[in-house]
Amino acid sequence: MVVAGDDALAQRLAAELRGVYGERVTLVVPPAQGGVRLPVVGRARATALLDRVSAAVNRASGNGNGGGGGGGTGAGDEPPGSERVVEVAELTEVALAHAGVDRATALALVYDDDETNIRAALTARRLNPRIRLVLRLYNRRLGQHIEALLDQASALAAGGAPGADASPAGGNTEVYDTSTTVLSDADTAAPALAATAVTGTSKVVQTDGLMLRAVERPPPGPGEVADPGLCTLALLSATTNDPAGADGSESSGAQGPQLLPDEGAVAAATGRGTVVLENVSYSGPELNPGRGVVPWFGSLLSRRLRWSFVGLVSCVVGLAVASMLVTREPPLQATYLTLLDLFAINDPAIGQSLGRQILQLCSGLVGLLLLPVLLAAVLEALGTFRSGTALRKPPRGLSGHVVLLGVGKIGTRVLARLRELRIPVVCVEADPEARGLALARSLRVPVVLGDVTQEGVLEAAKIHRAHALLALTSADTMNLEAVLSARTLNPDLRVVLRLYDDDFATAVYRTLRAAHPGSLTRSRSVSHLAAPAFAGAMLGRQILGAIPVERRVLLFAAVDVGGHPQLEGRTVGEAFRAGAWRVLALDTATPEERRADQASGARGPRLVWDLPSTRVLRPEDRVVLAATRRGLAELLGRRPLQRAGA
Repeated sequence: MVVAGDDALAQRLAAELRGVYGERVTLVVPPAQGGVRLPVVGRARATALLDRVSAAVNRASGNGNGGGGGGGTGAGDEPPGSERVVEVAELTEVALAHAGVDRATALALVYDDDETNIRAALTARRLNPRIRLVLRLYNRRLGQHIEALLDQASALAAGGAPGADASPAGGNTEVYDTSTTVLSDADTAAPALAATAVTGTSKVVQTDGLMLRAVERPPPGPGEVADPGLCTLALLSATTNDPAGADGSESSGAQGPQLLPDEGAVAAATGRGTVVLENVSYSGPELNPGRGVVPWFGSLLSRRLRWSFVGLVSCVVGLAVASMLVTREPPLQATYLTLLDLFAINDPAIGQSLGRQILQLCSGLVGLLLLPVLLAAVLEALGTFRSGTALRKPPRGLSGHVVLLGVGKIGTRVLARLRELRIPVVCVEADPEARGLALARSLRVPVVLGDVTQEGVLEAAKIHRAHALLALTSADTMNLEAVLSARTLNPDLRVVLRLYDDDFATAVYRTLRAAHPGSLTRSRSVSHLAAPAFAGAMLGRQILGAIPVERRVLLFAAVDVGGHPQLEGRTVGEAFRAGAWRVLALDTATPEERRADQASGARGPRLVWDLPSTRVLRPEDRVVLAATRRGLAELLGRRPLQRAGA
C-alpha cells in the first residue's frame, strides 16, 4: 500500500497500516519530511526504530534498482509490516511510478491541498486502473463528483461496472475492489472534538444511505438502570482523569475504554459511562426545504418588534369584532370601516351612535401607535440588511458557552457540529479571511477577531463565564498559550487542545492534569483521530465509517458473510467476539438488488437490525458490524502483527 502526504496524517496512516494491519507500506513525503520521527502505534517502539533504520539504509543504497523498473521484485520480497520511504518534491507520474503505484493494492492521497490530491488521483488511476484510491478532500460536494468520476474511469478501463471487483495480475486469487473513497480528516475528527465539550452527544455514521446513530451516556446514578439501547458498543474510562496518563488510549490498561464488551463486562462495569447504539436505518437523501415566511420575517425583526406587531394585530381584530357588534354590519364591511378609521381616512362619526364614535377614537389611537412601530421595523430591517455581512459580538450576560479558538478546516466542522447540538459558541480568530467566518456569519455566531496571545481577546470572548475552550488552531504553541491564559482567568474551565503530535498531546495532558487536578483537560491529535478511518477505507469500500471512543476508534463495516469462517454458518450470538467485532444488522437485499440500488442511487427498507442471537448467518447474507481495528484486520484476513502486549 502507498501513502502520500505532507503532514502528520500521512505519517500516522503509514504507522497504522504497518503496525495494526501488518501491511507493506511505501510512504511518499516531501524532502523536508524525511527527518520527521514517525508516530508509533501500540507498543512497537523497538520494531518501529528498526524499521526506520532499515528504511534509511535502503534509501542510502538506492532501494535496489530504483525507479519503476526494479521495484517489483524488491517490493514483493518485503516482509509484512515493512515500510519504504520515498522523498519527492512533487507528486508527478514519475514519482508515483517510483513509489510502485502501478503494482500497489491501494493508494492514499492525504495532502493538505485538495488540488494536489485530485491531480495525483487522476494520474494514479491512469497508471493502475485496478488500484483502490482513498482521497483526503475538504470539499464534500467536489469529493462526491471525483469519487464517481474515478470509479467510472476504473470501470471503463476494466470493462466492467463501476466499483466492480478485479483480480490483480499474477494469478492471485485474492479479490480487490477498485473503488474510490473520499474522506475528510476534518469530518472524522470534528465529532470527537465537539463531544469533549459536552456529554451525551450523538455519534452518527451516515454513508450510502445507511445511518448508524450512537450516543455517549454518563454513568447511571444510585438506584438507576442505564438504558442499553440496541447494544452497548463501548465502556468509557473508569475515571475522569486517566491514572495511566494515556487519556483513553490503547495503553490505558483495564482502566481505559473497552470496545465491544460482552454482557458480563457491562454488568460488572459500575460507575462507567457507555456508548450505546440507538438506531440503525436507511436514510434517504436530505431534503432542502425552502425558507418559510415566518423564519425569514423573524430574521429581519427583533423579538420585541414581533411581539409589538402581534399586539397591534390583536387590537385591530378586537376593534373589527366590536364594530361588527355595534353597527350590525357584515364582518367584511366592519373590518373595512375599522381599517379606514385606523389610517384616519374615514369620515367623522358625527350623528352616529356613541358606541360607533368610541370605536372610531380607539381605532385612531391604535393607528397612532402603529406608525412608530412601522418606522422602527423599517429601520431595523435596513440595519439587518446592512449588518448581514458583519460579524456579531458576544452579547452581554453570555455564560455557559463554548469558546472556539480557530475556525480553519477543523474549526469550521466543529462549529457546525456544535450548532447542530444547539450549544452556544463564541469564535476567536486572528485571520479576518479565515475559512469558517462565513459559516459563523450565516449562523449568527458571535466572533472576536484578534490574536489570542494579546491581552483582552479572551476576556472579550467572555472566557471567565465560559463552559469550555476548544483550541483548534494549527499552531501548537498558540493552542497551549491560549489554554494556559484561559486557566488563569477561569481555573474550572474545561479545555480541549488540538496538537500536531500525539506524543506531545499526551505530555501536555499529563502536565495540565497535574497542575489543575480539579478541571477537565483533554488533548487531541487530529491525525490520531482520523488515521483509523483512512486505514479502514484502504482495506475496501466496505468500511462505512468510524466513531471515536475517547482516544480509540470503533469502525463500522458492511461485510459479505460468504468467505468468512468466523461468520458463515454461525448464529449471531456465536459470531460475536468481545473486543473484536459484533454483528449489528442484516441486509436482506439480494446481490442483484444491491447492484440495482447502487446503480440507481436508491435504497430500500431491507435492513433488519433487531436480530435474534439464534439467527444463523448464511453465505449470501451481508451484515453490518462494529469492529475494532485489530478485529477488522483479523476478520478481513489481513496480516495483523503479533507482538507482545499488543
